[in-house]
Amino acid sequence: MPKHLHFIGICGTAMGSTAVALRELGYSISGSDQKVYPPMSDVLRQAGITLSEGYTAENLPPNADLYIVGNAISRGNEELETVLERKLPYLSMAELLKREVIQGKRSFVVSGTHGKTTTTTILAWIFEHAGKNPGFMIGGVPENFSSGARFTHGDLFVIEGDEYDTAFFDKRSKFLHYLPECVIVNNIEFDHADIFRDLSEILLTFQRLLNSVPRNGLVLLNGDDENCLSLKSYAPVKTVGTGASCSERIAITSATPESTSFEINGVPFSIPMIGEFNVRNAAMCVCAARHAGLGDDEIRAGLETFRGIRRRQTVRGEANGITVIDDFGHHPTAIRETLRGFRQKYPGRRLWAVFEPRSNTSRRNVLQNELIEALKEADGSVIAAVANPEKVAADQRLDVAKVASSVAASGRPCFHEADTDSIITRLRAETRSGDVIIIFSNGGFDGIHGRLLTALAA
Repeated sequence: MPKHLHFIGICGTAMGSTAVALRELGYSISGSDQKVYPPMSDVLRQAGITLSEGYTAENLPPNADLYIVGNAISRGNEELETVLERKLPYLSMAELLKREVIQGKRSFVVSGTHGKTTTTTILAWIFEHAGKNPGFMIGGVPENFSSGARFTHGDLFVIEGDEYDTAFFDKRSKFLHYLPECVIVNNIEFDHADIFRDLSEILLTFQRLLNSVPRNGLVLLNGDDENCLSLKSYAPVKTVGTGASCSERIAITSATPESTSFEINGVPFSIPMIGEFNVRNAAMCVCAARHAGLGDDEIRAGLETFRGIRRRQTVRGEANGITVIDDFGHHPTAIRETLRGFRQKYPGRRLWAVFEPRSNTSRRNVLQNELIEALKEADGSVIAAVANPEKVAADQRLDVAKVASSVAASGRPCFHEADTDSIITRLRAETRSGDVIIIFSNGGFDGIHGRLLTALAA
């Protein structure tokens, strides 16, 4: 087993979480990054990890067993070039996880365009609450755990299976490295427009994932999603959904502002979450946990004590009767379903959506019409300027003015603003006590949450 690992690009969320979890297993870890700042830098240093700022050949420890190259590292990086020139042994983070963490374990891989982080966290918590001491790798900050990654000596491992590419030298999806016994496919839509040309390429990589599931494993597909149903499997398949043809049929039985009750083939469960999307996530976890050998009472106890994930429908505060919520959603489907869920949580209140086009797909116009339809779910909306617009060709760039005018033409007020100050000014003018503002962004959004609450209070 390698004892010393050096991470190039250690301050990324997944890289940093992996580094800390391996340090807790006894590995010696060092790493470097161009952006060494809190909170990740503090987390790494508190774990006893040696950090270097910037990328230089001098940062490379001469006797490391492996050099781990982050997904964001590309040719021209001085440390990477030195590793290649010296013919040092290097791996991607996904391949490292396969070799050092997952191999030999019962691997549960959670995939799909939406809901991966929530579903991974629910399943890991069900296992944890049942005393199974699972290892896990989550692309977020789970409220039930102290960190997003933990590697244990237990035989269960739960990992968020991302279809994004692995590294500069490995353009396969990360999830193809994860040795699944059980695969969950929540849904499949076009996304990651920077690396996939079209939906057919995305379906191909999901098909390759299913090809890696053994005959004694299990594939759980969204039985209401035509793209999921187009996939083939050598392993047993269960379809999970609300449709009559689903083998594991979901029925929502009651909903309150804080929780949702549902049945799977008549067997009752409940989650302290809102919206049909979260019920679907939870139902996948029920089926996966049953495959792992848990009983329904153990599963219920885990579901009912689930506390969620930071930046997934997180209330940031209230000022003058206006509630401000932070959500990571950046794909039109996620925005639409989150808004529908909030109708359950905040009946009778006006919902405002604030959207920052920041992800590689949302900055493009490929899903522009879908975004228009999603924002119509809100009572009012504001769209920020496209982040880093120079990185997208003008003819491929999201037209925020057209989105705003199209939504407004449907009778729902919608505005596009050039900067965060203008967005805050607009919201102060347009909102009133009782309104709920949901801010959708997969980035920091210029600290808008705290700034908006301050402005509303004033």
